[in-house]
Amino acid sequence: MRISSIETFTQPKISLVRVRTEDGLEGYGQIAPYHANITAQILHQQIAPHALDIDVFNIDKLIQHCLEQNSKFPGSHTCRAVGGLDTALWDLHGKRLGKSVCELLGGKPKYIDVYGSSMRRDITPKDEAERLVKLKNANGFKAFKIRVGSQCGHNKDASPGRTEEIVPTVRKALGEDTILYVDANSCYSPNRAIEVGRMLEDYNVGHFEEPCPYWELDWTAQVTRALDIPVAGGEQDVSLGIFKQMINDRVVDIVQPDICYIGGISRAMRVAQMAAGAGMPVRPHAANLSMVTVFTAHMLGAIDNAGPLEFSIEDAPWVEGIFEPELKVSNGMLQIPDGPGWGVTICKKWMEQSEYKIQTL
Repeated sequence: MRISSIETFTQPKISLVRVRTEDGLEGYGQIAPYHANITAQILHQQIAPHALDIDVFNIDKLIQHCLEQNSKFPGSHTCRAVGGLDTALWDLHGKRLGKSVCELLGGKPKYIDVYGSSMRRDITPKDEAERLVKLKNANGFKAFKIRVGSQCGHNKDASPGRTEEIVPTVRKALGEDTILYVDANSCYSPNRAIEVGRMLEDYNVGHFEEPCPYWELDWTAQVTRALDIPVAGGEQDVSLGIFKQMINDRVVDIVQPDICYIGGISRAMRVAQMAAGAGMPVRPHAANLSMVTVFTAHMLGAIDNAGPLEFSIEDAPWVEGIFEPELKVSNGMLQIPDGPGWGVTICKKWMEQSEYKIQTL
């Protein structure tokens, strides 16, 4: 079963990948969002030549081969490109065997817990609390994540005093029966992160995500050792070696690989297996309602150390109309799509409105 063509359908923020094999079967995947046009170019120019006419029986081996052939180009865009191929191949295999990807990974489609993920720092604490309460009442969310500090902020808050105000305001509004996570997006130095972390502990926060610049592993480790609250991280990381170090040295308490960033399901599962060996939970990053949330749901349904699924609560027109049926949260849970492959159908209208490119034998 050899790959005969690799196609991309690209819009400004997102690109879908379609892989076809010589027997006419096809599968759909997705490149990581943002600057997807650049990543699609890398897929066609640097990944496709090493994947076309290759037997796709062993996805993990094929993906590793593509990365090794690009050893001079390690990093984010190469992993994002190969992730589009990987996720398309898992869909193809599922359709060939009449099984969901979750089943191929050893799980079974079921309802899984989710948490509502806020992406906003431009919202007042009062307004944030009010919209989370509405979502809790409407969809039964049992957990939410909010933002503190500012992205790569060098200890600067999004607005003066916002962090110290938003945490107690949201906690009071949601009540103690709702789990609250906090994401700092690489904002703090160790001393400031520990100071903020102590405050988070006072409000029974469930995890403190990316407190320090993610590339400063020793800084994050200092915070992890100092706090009782679990520290989470890893969403930006694409190196399996970095994840090995993070897990073995307990740099964090919870790892958060992003399936689209790290290079697909195969590599994300390797991280999950390393974490399982260390007794560490996995809460993958899935910060928008594109196909990455579908991919992540299937993975979480197949691993024993799974955390809840991140589910964006933001309106984002650029992810609308990509696939159907739409993902729905009820009673704080989501049903993993249970059809063959990813269990969703890519919308032809979205593809027709996209920039098209194909690589063939």
